[in-house]
Amino acid sequence: MIYSEEEILQYIEENDVKFVKLTFCDGNGSMKNISIPASGLELAFVRGVRIAAKKLAGFDAAEGRDLFLFPDIQTMTPLPWRPQQGRVIRMFCYLRYADGTPFEGDSRYFLKRAMKAAVAAGYRFRFGTSCEFMLFLTDEDGCPTDTPHDHASYCDIAPDDRGENLRRDVCLTLEQMGIHTISSRHEAGWGQHEIDFDAASALKAADTFLSFKSAVRSVSHTHGVYASFMPKPLKDACGNGMHITLTIHRNDEEPDETTLQNAAAGIMRYIREMAVFTNTTVNSYARLGEFSIPRTVTWSTKEGAQLFRLYESSAEGVTLRAADCECNPYYVFGLLIYAALEGIENACVLPAEDSGDMELPHDLGEAVEAAAHSDFVQKHVPAGVLNSFLDNRLSQWKEHHADLRQN
Repeated sequence: MIYSEEEILQYIEENDVKFVKLTFCDGNGSMKNISIPASGLELAFVRGVRIAAKKLAGFDAAEGRDLFLFPDIQTMTPLPWRPQQGRVIRMFCYLRYADGTPFEGDSRYFLKRAMKAAVAAGYRFRFGTSCEFMLFLTDEDGCPTDTPHDHASYCDIAPDDRGENLRRDVCLTLEQMGIHTISSRHEAGWGQHEIDFDAASALKAADTFLSFKSAVRSVSHTHGVYASFMPKPLKDACGNGMHITLTIHRNDEEPDETTLQNAAAGIMRYIREMAVFTNTTVNSYARLGEFSIPRTVTWSTKEGAQLFRLYESSAEGVTLRAADCECNPYYVFGLLIYAALEGIENACVLPAEDSGDMELPHDLGEAVEAAAHSDFVQKHVPAGVLNSFLDNRLSQWKEHHADLRQN
């Protein structure tokens, strides 16, 4: 639904809205927000709301300058888990400097620029996601344990599947936010679940992904369990991933096989260099290469352990199976668009099916190195933002190594 500022202000008045959560992502892709009284939203539309950039991870590029949140009026949604009296609504925001210039470290703006580049080239991209998470029991203090919520397996039913009601509540909560799911199920791992979303514009798909994570955490809390999106929460069990399916349309035409294959070849060419964005944590690399999760960069039209799956119908697009739910979706979707556009422009050719000798990085340190030497990544991610992002990842990697030495 398309809103105007006047319609949102009217909605606030008619629905007893008392607070507005202005939501954004830090440099690590973590959701952040500031709450303002609903009476202050009209002024926020004009002046924005100031935040302290120096206190936020990955915002070093601001160099001490003030940043302001400006609400994207098309993202307004009520938060169903908050009280119905004195309601709370949420809006995603863009970040700008005091003079109105976009902040180069705003990942949402990064994706918006990628979408504009696609439109300028004559293409529209749509993204669908399949997102996995695990549920764990909590102790008497409400802290998470490492005991899975159940011991069910793929597509099991209740009572073995103890998360059935929780998934239902998540889907109903999202529906109240205007977000519709395709399906939900118990996944292969103990306590593991998956919820799938239909294709949408890149920006809406990224916003939906963050709304999904927020809803899962909130609903899980009310059910007395802990939801983890950690890529590899249990050493000898399946990990949590996010499968990303993208389709490409040229103007109003149906997707064609040649364009899709060129795009997929472009993504395959650069996927190793962008791995630090699709797999952002030390733990991410413990998941790759195990339980049919790919590390070698290959593709196939069949279900299996390939990194990419192309379908018999080009209208179904291509699915990337390596990313996980700890990523920042705005950077990931944006880089995928840029890589696909380069593949199309250069008529890149896919290697033979099920063949390939390139592998994703084996650890976070290797992923940082690949991005740091990538002309592709440096071309599209602003230098100050990229340096801050890679420095943060490298610090995590060094801290992990220090812990290993001490143990």
